[in-house]
Amino acid sequence: MPLSEQEQRLLEEMERSLYHNDADFVATVGASRTRPNYRSIALGVLIAVAGIVALIAGVAVHQLWLGILGFAVMFTGVLVALSPSKTSRLPATSRSFHRPTSRPSNPSAGFMDRLNDRWDRRQDGDH
Repeated sequence: MPLSEQEQRLLEEMERSLYHNDADFVATVGASRTRPNYRSIALGVLIAVAGIVALIAGVAVHQLWLGILGFAVMFTGVLVALSPSKTSRLPATSRSFHRPTSRPSNPSAGFMDRLNDRWDRRQDGDH
């Protein structure tokens, strides 16, 4: 069911408010998206298949060490396939995020402390 005009405007207003008020959160979430590295996926699948073959062969010939080795190789293949790529990032969005100039008074404070401080400022009316 499509959104009405009023709902679309409200959604756009909420999005602008999020970008304005929580620019740190938006920048953090937006920066984590990466493209899949198809080379590592293909290599990991091949390694995992080789591990499965070794595992089945170890069970078939009743060799425990070959089965354990096959499982380790299979596990390594899955890790290689699922590992995030560090070089291929998605292009940044065209939106510019407004970073607030006020920083927390204690930069080494934990996440929950900063969140509580932000909540207190909002409750007091300070933005």
